[in-house]
Amino acid sequence: MPAGGFGIDVESVAESLQGAAGTETGTRRDTVRIALTKGRLEKKTLALLKSAGYDISELEAGSRKLIFALPDTGVEIVLAKAADVITYVEHGVCDMGVVGKDTIMEKGGSFYEMVDLGFGKCRFALATKKGKDVYGGYQTPVIATKYPAVTKAFFNRKNMDVETIKIEGSVELAPLLELADAIVDIVETGTTLKENGLEVIEDVAPISARVIVNLASAKLKKAAIQKVIAELESGLEG
Repeated sequence: MPAGGFGIDVESVAESLQGAAGTETGTRRDTVRIALTKGRLEKKTLALLKSAGYDISELEAGSRKLIFALPDTGVEIVLAKAADVITYVEHGVCDMGVVGKDTIMEKGGSFYEMVDLGFGKCRFALATKKGKDVYGGYQTPVIATKYPAVTKAFFNRKNMDVETIKIEGSVELAPLLELADAIVDIVETGTTLKENGLEVIEDVAPISARVIVNLASAKLKKAAIQKVIAELESGLEG
């Protein structure tokens, strides 16, 4: 699988996608192009495509191509970073995408969220040092996170003012170094939190892989997209 080795930014891939749209043999309008998230969701998404009956041998072979045409299907696959999946779908260079709910919640955008694929399950959670009261006290809580939009929305629903600090690396360090009172992060098993003396005090939102669809493509390619979705759903059942 070509999970690694793609040192290409979003502008480069977008140019390739635009170029492919113009250089194909006039069939882009008949093709459903799907952006898949590299990394955490990639293996299970490719397994789903295979279960749905698609020939993904070229993807499994580790090719460094940017765009993969699945034989005899009218479907093309693009591998991209999670946030870029949304960008490509929103701007119409890809008709569909498979991306985590975490990215959807943080980045937002204009597209249809069509199907919960049910894999890649984890959750956003609020965590802090054991015994720490984030909700009490008179000072504004400081929350460290990789997901400031998700964090602000969560506390807005509670009518609470918080200060958010964006962290790119190990968010668990922030409360240990007393940079923040708590963190909002993705939690799967909770093992890392426990090993660092932190505990979940509240779940924020569930996360799983979702199918998103471009607004225009949903109308212009309705039948083709519905066919792909039906095949993916059959792959889930299989």
